[in-house]
Amino acid sequence: MHLDVQVLREFYYRSTLGRAAQSAVRGELERLWPDARGQTVAGFGFPAPLLRPYLGQARRVLALMPAPQGVMAWPAGLPNVSVLCEETLWPLDTGTVDKLVLMHGLETSEQPSALLEEAWRVLEPEGRVLFIVPSRGGLWARSDATPFGYGRPYTLRQLETQLVRHAFVPGRTVTTLYQPPSQRRFWRRTAPVWEALGARFSVVVSGGVLMVEASKRVQAPRGPGLREAVRKPLGVLRPRPEAKPV
Repeated sequence: MHLDVQVLREFYYRSTLGRAAQSAVRGELERLWPDARGQTVAGFGFPAPLLRPYLGQARRVLALMPAPQGVMAWPAGLPNVSVLCEETLWPLDTGTVDKLVLMHGLETSEQPSALLEEAWRVLEPEGRVLFIVPSRGGLWARSDATPFGYGRPYTLRQLETQLVRHAFVPGRTVTTLYQPPSQRRFWRRTAPVWEALGARFSVVVSGGVLMVEASKRVQAPRGPGLREAVRKPLGVLRPRPEAKPV
């Protein structure tokens, strides 16, 4: 079940914990995708906190927000790029998105398979998609004080298995949000330290969020049509009998 857009906006834009989470996740996104010049960048779920760096360089930026969640105008002070849409029916042509981000979309969806099929459809053959989901082993999935405490948390293996099943090829993986999901002043002041330590000892410590980049697997056409047509040699290549004199 999707959270209400007002709850998400209050967390990310009006709480110190939400702003810290926004900074950590967006920082990893920018390291993965530093350049989007001339590209179409889209996000689904509640991607607004992550897409701002691309507003000035991408050819087109779209923030798709599902109807059960609701939509908010974004970005503030600039022409609106937010769109309210059906969860599994996006107002985008097939194969038109270069970079796609899903945050608070997959884990709260009641139709995850159909959602992944729609993400696959809109992505161009050489495009990239980034799935951002709560980590099953992290503290953030165990706390309902943050949006990552709702929906289905994933392990890395569970998420990659689901992606492969829906014709995605998993690539780079990042874990972030090692800071405790607490509003207390001590944890807010020391958040950068925890993020640095977590990144260094990520094999031992579980972060609160998994970020998995994937590409679109495009298979060769199947079916008997072409193979059956060329199974027999072409007639023009067959030797012709010599003509008999009249």
